[in-house]
Amino acid sequence: MFAAFLTSSIRFSAAFLYGSTGEIITQKSGHLNLGIPGVMSVGAAVGCVVELGLLKASVSSPILLVLIPLLATVLAGVAMGALFSFMTVTLKANQNITGLAMTTFGVGLSGHIINGIRLQLFTISKASKYYRKLLPFTNSLGDFGKIFFSHGILVYLAIVIAIFAQIILNKTRIGLNLRAVGENPATADAVGVNVTLYRYVATMVGCGISAIGGLFTIMDYMGGKWGYMIEALRWVSFALVIFTLWRPVLAIFGSIIFGGLYIVSSYVTGISLAQIELIKMVPYIVTVIVLIVTSIFDSKNAQPPAALGIPYFREER
Repeated sequence: MFAAFLTSSIRFSAAFLYGSTGEIITQKSGHLNLGIPGVMSVGAAVGCVVELGLLKASVSSPILLVLIPLLATVLAGVAMGALFSFMTVTLKANQNITGLAMTTFGVGLSGHIINGIRLQLFTISKASKYYRKLLPFTNSLGDFGKIFFSHGILVYLAIVIAIFAQIILNKTRIGLNLRAVGENPATADAVGVNVTLYRYVATMVGCGISAIGGLFTIMDYMGGKWGYMIEALRWVSFALVIFTLWRPVLAIFGSIIFGGLYIVSSYVTGISLAQIELIKMVPYIVTVIVLIVTSIFDSKNAQPPAALGIPYFREER
């Protein structure tokens, strides 16, 4: 049973990992985007529509049936990120209010899109097997190996993106500039860093990554069945950003822990509904503890970007 639990935890963790990695990149630029569930919902809905179009066009290539909806999902997320950036960078709108508005808008828009194709969702579910297709050598592995290698391609893509994001943020000039924008945009601007460009691009890239989490949830985890559980993933993804101290690599392990805590009730018998909800509270309790500990020690590396959530007015530099 433990092997099955760990396997499910790793699989479910991808939804959190996409959301947290995307939000970490966004927050490193000084943007606090509370619209992640809206981004994930729109990304998933657009991916489903494109998937249906491919199936109706009699496309049978598994690669195309995964790759094209995936690209469409990323583009939808990027578009949502551009909208958020326009509101908060160009128009200087409040980031918290804009993010919450994006959530309401995204969830509503995705619901409208899905209602238009609801009778055809069964057709879309047929393509979910391609998202969950196992690696060629999985069956030759032992039980321990299958825990880590019996997942669909989007699970491994989430891990690769998180590792790549960590390298970009800490080992490249782009990452250095991005972190400078998030810490002190006025200083970054003074040395020639385009604050507006970095915030736009970081937010758009972050939303594009987060959107994949929505597609994963629907096409892989739920087997092609539409559901509004994406909304429930929002706060877990935000909690994971804090829990991992804004480090994408740590988010890989943190997402597995959070994923396990989120589904552990399915593997424990004889507990009440109240106890199940109490177990689901553990990730948030742990996050609060992390916040308290990091505040006590006041370590610079454990703090959010100094300019997080603060609009930048160049004329005040």
